[in-house]
Amino acid sequence: MSDVNTPDRQREPSGRTRPRRAQARALLGALLLALTALEASAAGPGKCSIARLPDIPITMSGLSPTVHAQVNGRDALFIADSGAFFSLVTPAAVQEFHLTPDRSIQGLYVEGIGGTEGAQVARAATFALAGLDKTFEKVDFIVAGSSFGGAAVGLLGQNFFRIADVEYDLANGIIRLVQPRDCGKDTPLAYWAADTHKPYSVIDIDFATAQQPHTRSVAYLNGTRIHVLFDTGAGSSLLTADAARRAGITPASQAVTPGGSWHGIGHRVSQSWIAPFASFKVGDEEILHARLRFGDIFLPGADMLIGADFFLSHRIYVASSQRKLYFTYNGGPVFDLTHGSSAGASADGGTGPAPAAGEDAGAGSAAAAPGKADVNGRLDEPSDAAGFARRGAASAARHDYAAAIGDLTRACELAPTESGFFYQRGVVHWQNAEPDLALADLDQAIKLRPDAVDALLGRAALRARRRDPPQTVIADLDAADRLLPQEAEMRLQIAALYESAEQPAAAVVQYSRWIDSHPRDDPRMALALNGRCWARALVGKTLEPALADCNRALKMRPNTAGFLDSRGLLYLRQGNYDKAIADYDAALHLRPQTAWSLYGRGLAKLHQGMKKEGQADIDAAIALAPGIAAQAAKYGIGP
Repeated sequence: MSDVNTPDRQREPSGRTRPRRAQARALLGALLLALTALEASAAGPGKCSIARLPDIPITMSGLSPTVHAQVNGRDALFIADSGAFFSLVTPAAVQEFHLTPDRSIQGLYVEGIGGTEGAQVARAATFALAGLDKTFEKVDFIVAGSSFGGAAVGLLGQNFFRIADVEYDLANGIIRLVQPRDCGKDTPLAYWAADTHKPYSVIDIDFATAQQPHTRSVAYLNGTRIHVLFDTGAGSSLLTADAARRAGITPASQAVTPGGSWHGIGHRVSQSWIAPFASFKVGDEEILHARLRFGDIFLPGADMLIGADFFLSHRIYVASSQRKLYFTYNGGPVFDLTHGSSAGASADGGTGPAPAAGEDAGAGSAAAAPGKADVNGRLDEPSDAAGFARRGAASAARHDYAAAIGDLTRACELAPTESGFFYQRGVVHWQNAEPDLALADLDQAIKLRPDAVDALLGRAALRARRRDPPQTVIADLDAADRLLPQEAEMRLQIAALYESAEQPAAAVVQYSRWIDSHPRDDPRMALALNGRCWARALVGKTLEPALADCNRALKMRPNTAGFLDSRGLLYLRQGNYDKAIADYDAALHLRPQTAWSLYGRGLAKLHQGMKKEGQADIDAAIALAPGIAAQAAKYGIGP
């Protein structure tokens, strides 16, 4: 069972107390001062122009736009989250970066798709953001959530982005804070459209305030008006089940398929589905026969999160100064329907959005701005290795692996000693089904930087997938284990990889380290407990603690096939064959073609004297997984 790899997201807290508004205003004022000091993009008094701060470099980590920062002088990674009303960090980050909790603020809580949870406020003595030549002092963060995905320690929210107009150019790995000058309220601000000869769309957005800073507008689903919230922190766009129902779609409708589970602030896990819709229209763009994900979630004041997948397929200018949003289509799928962490997105209906018939490209109407279009129609062609790497990461997030490899190759040529670029290209080669090239790049990344944990784990995972000798996998995992702190998020991945390398005892250690350093209501806790239960059952020792793990996991997520399968193995190990058969029956009812469940039930039936029925289950298991008997025998599990 795998969760959709989507970062935590949150909505406007309903708590009675907020972080200090004076501090937020100070941050806004400092950035605005820097912004107004810039020269306008077009000279001459009275001519509409756009001034902008230096570009903020964004690296796509899957569908998460990440930005590098320094918190109290230490490097940190944040997700640029336009759906977060205020910047957040995890409780673990408070300790790691030595933030100072503010005990005077009480009664604060945040609300997200997973419900509500209590929150605190902590202060960084200094905060600096990559791309901006400015260090801010005494910056407050809300402390909530447990993980934001990958190595990110927090979210960069609207208290930062609300200072000016914002241009999201994620396909080129850039966010820009911009300020129009001498521009009327109806002057088109999609300045790049004139240079690239692209049609642009424009829609009205709600008036944003400090209390309601989100970017909201309307769209049409099967002709039904819905309210949408533009949220870069949501990896994949997501409809509420209620909005889907109003458009005539429910989980029981024809051609609806499971879309994975979602979690966020509040920790409630929600199910999602993927369904075909006759049309989705926003502005002048309409996608016919669109396939969209919808979930059993509640979004205050909205029916849909328009996520990073939409931002990647569009260049977007949020003109708060005009209460409008401009966007152009970049090409490729608009909505990413990838299930879990597997590579390769489902199509969104086979076509990109179509501009309204006869719409002009906007030539001569957009505000002037610096930058020339390259031969592919993209503005601001990268000038250094980092720029090519960021654009390559964005192409990989859109599953355009050929373009990604081209840009990352250029980055490696320009900076041949930078380990991270080889790691990125290695991951893309792997996603593009080129394991030998991927392994060569990961080898080079580790040669250049032996303590690169991402590369070590990537190589271990690739070697495990290739079924290389287990000792090669174990060597990388042991190295990563020594380098990581006790509470590291990556320990869940290490645990699973130790298990794949037939080291369940080492997996138990990693699961335990993660479980002991995370709150009980962490949405991944059930998965971790189930993993430890399974690993302990394979080892065949500490069976009572293993049973407690499985029971806790099933209490959190009842009727989960994988969890029932784990407890079935545990009961089999204990010789409690009736309970083993009952759990295997329940697991197979939910997921019939599961080799381990069939094999375990067959063994339990043999022990119960049901030789014919037991052998039938074992034969069915071997038909599904020919090596299962030999694999089980390694752990002393057999007839």
